[in-house]
Amino acid sequence: MATALERLEKLLAEPAETGDGFLDLLGAASQAGPPTGLTQRLMRTTLLPQVYERYWRPTLGRALKGPFGPSMAGEVRLATDLLHLEPGDTVLDVACGTGRFTRAFGAAVGPDGLAIGLDGARSMLTKAVAESSSDVAYLRADAVRLPLEESTVDGVCCFAALHMFAEPETALDSFARVLKPGGRVVLLTSARRGWQPARVAESVGGILSGQRMFDRGEVSASLRARGFTDITERYAGVTQIVAGRLT
Repeated sequence: MATALERLEKLLAEPAETGDGFLDLLGAASQAGPPTGLTQRLMRTTLLPQVYERYWRPTLGRALKGPFGPSMAGEVRLATDLLHLEPGDTVLDVACGTGRFTRAFGAAVGPDGLAIGLDGARSMLTKAVAESSSDVAYLRADAVRLPLEESTVDGVCCFAALHMFAEPETALDSFARVLKPGGRVVLLTSARRGWQPARVAESVGGILSGQRMFDRGEVSASLRARGFTDITERYAGVTQIVAGRLT
């Protein structure tokens, strides 16, 4: 049986280099696309991957989601459930970081399926590979313009990243392109509140950190415009989890 990396390679629209346990389409480039701010630059450091899963992501997530938002483990369960993953599925985890979600997706789709973790940061993927399983393959590539062939995956997950992309609408186009008909997407991203004082403060915070603050309902409207149905929205603090199915 082909390895996870070999199966991933067959889904790519262009050949990739192999090294350090993942496929690489970025080569010597430090990242794909223009930088958007401090938060994105931190993702490329060598220190952050060592503390990302246990400390950085849970702490930052709690601050943004508030006391009633899901824990990181709760996010993983929600994403897995909302994608309706089944054994044998192929699922893409965009901006996968150190692979916490990717590993869970690999367990859900089993040995007959494939979970792909995609990220632009070499340091994040090096850490992810060290924790990987046989049902998972990692790819260093552009998260906005996905290098996969059209209609190749059953699910796309993008948690805590869309608001850091320079071209989020282009990324949504790409997500829809690689999904099979009936495939599902689940996103966790920013959600600016409507109350004006909070809205102003959240907008300023987004500018300072290089993160886009989406309005509530903006992401779901973008998904509907791309042919997604069965859309659900969950809000917590200044975050939203949006899911939908491609018709």
